Amino acid sequence: MKIRNSYPINSGTALALFSGGLDSILAAKIVQQQGINIIPVCFSSPFFDCKKAKISAERLDLELQTYELGENYLNIIRNPKYGYGKHLNPCIDCHAFMYRKLGEMMKEFKADFLISGEVLGQRPKSQSITGLNTVAKHSGYKDFIVRPLSQKLLQDTKPIREGWVNKDELYNIQGRGRIMQIELAKELDITYYPSPAGGCLLTDEGYCKRLQDLIDYDVYDLRFIKFLNTGRHFRISENTKLILGRKQSDNEKLNNFITDDLLTLKAEGFPGPLGVINCRQELNIDEIKLSAQILLRYITKLKNRGEVRISMGKVQNKVIEVEKLQSGLEKEYLIN
Repeated sequence: MKIRNSYPINSGTALALFSGGLDSILAAKIVQQQGINIIPVCFSSPFFDCKKAKISAERLDLELQTYELGENYLNIIRNPKYGYGKHLNPCIDCHAFMYRKLGEMMKEFKADFLISGEVLGQRPKSQSITGLNTVAKHSGYKDFIVRPLSQKLLQDTKPIREGWVNKDELYNIQGRGRIMQIELAKELDITYYPSPAGGCLLTDEGYCKRLQDLIDYDVYDLRFIKFLNTGRHFRISENTKLILGRKQSDNEKLNNFITDDLLTLKAEGFPGPLGVINCRQELNIDEIKLSAQILLRYITKLKNRGEVRISMGKVQNKVIEVEKLQSGLEKEYLIN
């Protein structure tokens, strides 16, 4: 793949849907070469963050704009119009939502059009030709979207028709491979880009089981979602859930989440997991005892019985003694 003799043809502005991955880096660089000002925008949520985007934007000497998606976005995850992917990833609805937000920002940043690093055929549903068209139409800004890596295979939009962007300087990449993108990165002298691993938690099977549990038990809100990516999760009853740290870093993270209205558990005299109970109504003593019994299953040096300190928030309340749950029974309550 050889880069064409790029030259500035315009001095307009494009808002870039920017994750910080290789494709979004390339899209920004390709359009920037045409003399167009690029403003990268990264949207964050409980399911994905902007860490990669911040590093990549800094490397490109671009000023990243970050925006946190709120309750309206959470409603899309619960009830996506166009359904889910393999897990709880409503990619078509999600991309359309972000494009809509991006389009609404055009006036604020005096931007002319929108770009992204989407590649035709890279994802079987959201990036099929039908998926890309559905995303664009559902966003409300269909005629302002340019996808530089695959635009030669797609219908012309206003920025192409009006000559704001030179289509000859765009590409016809398609499919799931990254060979062409890696070659293009070398030719554009892009030496840094993150691996494609990680990203959206809604594509992670274990995480989605825990998220589905919140939806099933009608506790799907930010207060409970923030715990999902930490520790082991147990469904104690219809109203009650227990989270146990797997390691010290989990305990520290859980400790930072503790508020005055949360019940916490810790074994007395032994190192082990911190337990946090999420409950949508008042706890009963049987739920607390069962949670304590499960916690003791993860204290390796403890034999049969142990004491568990019960605290409300960070204030110690009382200590109870319970039997360690019989081996294997904890798995009956384990969500992940």
